[in-house]
Amino acid sequence: MAAASAPADPALRFAILDLYAAYAACLDEQRFAEWPEFFVDDCVYRVQPRENFDRGLPLATLAFESKGMLRDRVYAITQTLFHAPYYQRHVVSGIVLQAQRTDGYDVTASYLVLRTKQNEPTEVFNTGRYIDVLVWQDDRLKFRSKLAIFDSELIANSLIYPI
Repeated sequence: MAAASAPADPALRFAILDLYAAYAACLDEQRFAEWPEFFVDDCVYRVQPRENFDRGLPLATLAFESKGMLRDRVYAITQTLFHAPYYQRHVVSGIVLQAQRTDGYDVTASYLVLRTKQNEPTEVFNTGRYIDVLVWQDDRLKFRSKLAIFDSELIANSLIYPI
């Protein structure tokens, strides 16, 4: 991705930072029913190992291709999946506006997800980078595409909650 040709407008930069902060807070506070609202209807959300991404291989740990599929995942998380509950804490940094498109923005960021299970110490659960496409919809930025490319070839246990 090419770097943006001119510095981004400060209002745009704050809108991008606000989107990432609100996204992380939504997941950390387990407000999963709100999670799909960060995306446009025809979105893409994928969690993929770095090795597969770098090699152009399509296999992903999670892959959803619409807001409806995100809602299905929320239903599974909250109603059908049996798992030991845990808390997540997202640390998102290095948010960079890579390019402005006519219809949106290419943005990257580094992320760290910590996981805490009841009566266990906090552990590093997942690290990697987001590769995102943002668009304006209803006067707010939303994700058209969110790729969470994780650095490790393995994820500890199972991946239940969104990254």
